[in-house]
Amino acid sequence: MTLNCIIVDDEPIARDLLKTYVSQVPYLHLTAVCTDAFEAMDALKGGEVDLIILDINMPRLTGFDMLRSLKKYPAVIITSAYPEYALEGFELSVTDYLLKPFSFARFVQATGKVAAPGPAPTVEAPAFLVVKADKKLVKVPLDDILYVEAYGNYIFVHQKSGRLMSKQTLTQFEEQLPADRFTRIHKSYIVALQAIQYVEGNEVTLAGKRLPVGKVYRENLMHRFR
Repeated sequence: MTLNCIIVDDEPIARDLLKTYVSQVPYLHLTAVCTDAFEAMDALKGGEVDLIILDINMPRLTGFDMLRSLKKYPAVIITSAYPEYALEGFELSVTDYLLKPFSFARFVQATGKVAAPGPAPTVEAPAFLVVKADKKLVKVPLDDILYVEAYGNYIFVHQKSGRLMSKQTLTQFEEQLPADRFTRIHKSYIVALQAIQYVEGNEVTLAGKRLPVGKVYRENLMHRFR
């Protein structure tokens, strides 16, 4: 089953990330990218749309106000940075509510609810993440990541090719990483398992860098490292 979908978001970076995600899902066909609710309503009039991927806070007319103005509308997945609006979204019968930033896996889970009942269709995970850094969307290959370091409400993604800084928490970034390839070793560090050279005492060494291992993470690390 192919779903014709439209993206509705006033933020260019958010639109670019959603377009990247949609392009990775074989059962999604992007028919329009809209910067506000009025463009979206025109797109709904112009052809068959099965799914609206909709931001809430937009100029002139919010996403929720747009839905209330329509007599009927297709399946809706809300994307928002504000968890407090989730209940209102479900009162409008949205299929899912994605809290920004969300992972590709979470996006597939949400769209899979529209594609077919039951478990989401199997989609091969991409070999990269898209990270917002310095007002740009940066494609970061998973194989290039050595470790990720927390820095307040920011993170540093240390790569073989350099380092980038992104405004998000370590926990938010961890949700986007495949669990079979990365593990948390400390409240401030996530490491790529394949990059670890050795474990000594309460430290790991990778790429010539020694990182601390927290007590609560040591047992899991040793189990994963064997």
